[in-house]
Amino acid sequence: MKCVSCREEILTLRDGIDLLSKIWVPKEGGPWPALLMRQPYGREIASTVTYLHPAWWASQGYIVIIQDVRGQGGSGGEFLGFKQESTDTSQTHAWVRTLPECNGKLGTYGFSYQGLTQLIAEPGTPPPDCLAPAMTGLNECAHWSCDGGAYWWHLGISWGLQIAALKARKAKDYKAWEKIRRSLENGSYLRKGHLLLKSYDPEGMAIQWLENSSHENHPDWLIHKPLKTWLRTPMLLIGGWWDPHLKGILDIYKQSTEAGGEPELHIGPANHLQWWENSQQLHLNFFNRHLKSTTKTNSQKLSKKIIWNLTKKCWQTPSKSRSSNGKIESTWGLKSNGMACIDSKDGILVPESNGEGLIHLVHDPWRPVPSIGGHLSPQPGEAERNEIDQRADVATFTTKPLEHSIQLEGIPSLEIVVEADRKGFDICVALSVVEKSQKKVKQLSTGFLRVLGDHSKLCIPRKILLQPMLAELSQGDCLRISIAGSAWPAIGINPGDGHKVCGPTDAECNVVTLKMHLVKSKLHFDPLLND
Repeated sequence: MKCVSCREEILTLRDGIDLLSKIWVPKEGGPWPALLMRQPYGREIASTVTYLHPAWWASQGYIVIIQDVRGQGGSGGEFLGFKQESTDTSQTHAWVRTLPECNGKLGTYGFSYQGLTQLIAEPGTPPPDCLAPAMTGLNECAHWSCDGGAYWWHLGISWGLQIAALKARKAKDYKAWEKIRRSLENGSYLRKGHLLLKSYDPEGMAIQWLENSSHENHPDWLIHKPLKTWLRTPMLLIGGWWDPHLKGILDIYKQSTEAGGEPELHIGPANHLQWWENSQQLHLNFFNRHLKSTTKTNSQKLSKKIIWNLTKKCWQTPSKSRSSNGKIESTWGLKSNGMACIDSKDGILVPESNGEGLIHLVHDPWRPVPSIGGHLSPQPGEAERNEIDQRADVATFTTKPLEHSIQLEGIPSLEIVVEADRKGFDICVALSVVEKSQKKVKQLSTGFLRVLGDHSKLCIPRKILLQPMLAELSQGDCLRISIAGSAWPAIGINPGDGHKVCGPTDAECNVVTLKMHLVKSKLHFDPLLND
């Protein structure tokens, strides 16, 4: 690895606020193209939970700038979240290009918060030469905090407390930092974390999102809009099947293609903090192609879409969901004689059927159905859910053993008529493959819907969107849908009264009975990509 030097520099913004950056530069040669990451977690960390250290990137022939955003780390000002970033991003880009070691070319990288800082800027700001936003989104409701109107309880609270702890540390309020840290270590954040947020970061994004989550159309929900020139810029998009922001990445891909861009998309076997091994080389190849290439052929934009097959354990290009005999499997209906919550053989999925039957499902807040695996649980990823599916408060619907293999690709959704006896309920759905041996139930995707108010008691169709997926089921396997009234602690408990904030179980939470009419039920897949 080439020798690298390191220093810190301050950028003074137009409003007088100082932003502190740490800069890594190769000791020999230059000038170099720049790689920029703007983040709120501390420039020394530099997102090394998912990326190689900046010194490594610098050793590959780049000047690397890791900047503390406004109000975080060593930077001045007050941290206001996403709404502060467009103007600060624009000024930072102009400054980076003037650094003496920079040759004028600029690429950006980073995931999550660091992904969004790459995408928003003041109107008229020249785009970077390339962007690599990973595991991020633009819609603060749909991509950052809620699934089907249900707040990401575990994720939203734990992330909000991390930000609150960073603010407390910066303010030298070590007592608050210790209290927050202990709640995360002993698990008490699941019951009292929202109260800690109200005490120590009452204006923070996490608590505001929680308070807005009861109203999908709340005026405070923000949807950030990248400049069209930026959307047409070469872009590497990284998503994970078990990452909560995957739908956000797909939305950015769609917006980029609609604007005339040709983004490169990779969706792999990853959750938010654990990625696949060659993801770093993927980034390096992208940056070398767009920041270092001097030939016309190599500098052209590439349009690549490569996604990981969850069951075959291999990479492939997107395609339509199709069975091995050429028949397209599109919809399945749910049927039951009323015992789908007790007898795993009673509830069935039938291809090209509208469904049939009626079942009653009781959600008891004293013993809520737990969340496992997926994209929102404390242990995200693959999960064996056979034990959960045997609970009497979980309804299961399973196909007959498949006569031929079938590939399922896209965004699963379940449409079903549901009414409740309370003014609020949740529907928590899992899609799984029951392996040929019938001994293992491998969860592939999860989805959630929250209904509040008098609307809950209406006997009307409900639609639950699940996490996007790609999987191939083999001959002899079965496809299964599981339905429950909770998924704690991924999703807070719905108290069933229509107005109390959904969260941990308490004495005011009600037993909720769901009546599910199966006659118009339908499981189907929307396209993963529309191009």
